[in-house]
Amino acid sequence: MPGQLLPTTVVGSYPQPEWLIDRPLLAANTPPRVRMRQLWRIAPELLEQAQDDATLLAIRDQERAGIDIVSDGEMRRESYFNRFATALDGIDLDRPGTVISRSGKPALVPRVVGPVRRLRPVAVRDAQFLRANTDREIKITVPGPFTMTKLAQNEHYQSDAELAIDYAAAVNAEIRDLFAAGADVVQIDEPYMQAHPVDARAFGIAALQRALDGIAGTTAVHICFGYGAMVTGKPSRYDFLSELAATSVRQVSVETAQPALDCSVLADLGGKTVLLGVLDLSTSVVESAGMVADRIRRALPYVPAERLVVAPDCGMKYLTRDVAFAKLAAMVRGAALVRAEVESARARDVRLRADVLKSG
Repeated sequence: MPGQLLPTTVVGSYPQPEWLIDRPLLAANTPPRVRMRQLWRIAPELLEQAQDDATLLAIRDQERAGIDIVSDGEMRRESYFNRFATALDGIDLDRPGTVISRSGKPALVPRVVGPVRRLRPVAVRDAQFLRANTDREIKITVPGPFTMTKLAQNEHYQSDAELAIDYAAAVNAEIRDLFAAGADVVQIDEPYMQAHPVDARAFGIAALQRALDGIAGTTAVHICFGYGAMVTGKPSRYDFLSELAATSVRQVSVETAQPALDCSVLADLGGKTVLLGVLDLSTSVVESAGMVADRIRRALPYVPAERLVVAPDCGMKYLTRDVAFAKLAAMVRGAALVRAEVESARARDVRLRADVLKSG
C-alpha cells in the first residue's frame, strides 16, 4: 500500500516454472552471462506466450502473498544479467569471452569488440506487461554498468573505466524508457561492487552515477554477496556500501538475513531508503513472522521506519515456487508485526506529549 510504513517488495526474480525452464540445468550452472537457450523447454515460436503466462503466475503469487511493490519475476530472463548485456551493440555473440567469476570458476561472458551502444529497448515490453496486469506499484530491474564491465572480455576499450561509462549510458537510456513505460521503481543490480571494492571506488561509482544522470524516478541499487543457493559463508559486513551515499540513487538494497549483517553500517547511507533483506535464500526453511520481525527490528536503531522497505536478501530464482511463496507471505506478516509496534509506540508518544501539554 503506497505511503504505509515498512512496505514490502521483492528484489527481482521469482522461481520460474518447471514447464518453462530446465530447473536442474539452471541449478547446475552459474548464472549465465551469455545466452543459454537450452534452458527453455518451450519451442521458440511459443516462448513469448509462455513467458507471459509465467509472468502472470509470478504477479499473482506476489499479490496473494501481500507484496506491495511487485516485479515481473524476471520470467523472461535466463539470468538477471544476460538478457540486457547481450542485447547491446559492440558484443560478439558468436564468440564469447571468458573471465573468472566471483566463485573462482571460468565463465563465458560477452566479448566486447566495438563501442557498446543500446540500439533498442530491452525490457520495456516487460514493464508494459507488468503495468497492465497489476494495480500495485511495480519494479523492473537492469544489470549495472560496473557488473557488466566486470563480466565482459574487453577487446575494444583502452580501459575498463571507459567501457563502464558506455555501459552506463546504455543503462541510463533503458531506465528512462522503463519509467516512461510505467515503472514506479527501477533497480540497478550491482553485485560485483561488493566483489571488487577497489575498482568500484576507482570507477564503479562514477559509472553508476552516469547511469542515474537526469533520472527523476525512484531508483534503487542492489548490492549483494551472491545467490544464497550458491554462496555460503557470507561475511557480516560489506566491503563496499557507504560509498553509495554520494550518488543520487534513492534506495539501496542489502542482504542482512543470511550474512547476519551488522546493521550499524546502514547509518552510513545517509538519507537513502534501505531495502532491507530479511529472508535467507540459502535455505528452504520458511522463516516465522517473528523471525522476520526480529530482523527488521535490528535495523531500526540505524534507519527510521519511514526509510525502510522490507525485502528478501536477493532474487528468489533458485527456490521452489512453494517455498518462495511461503517465505514472502511470512515476510509480509513479519512486516505487519513491526509496523503495528511502531505505529502503537508513536501513538503512545503523541498521547504522552498531549498529557504533558495539558498538565503544563
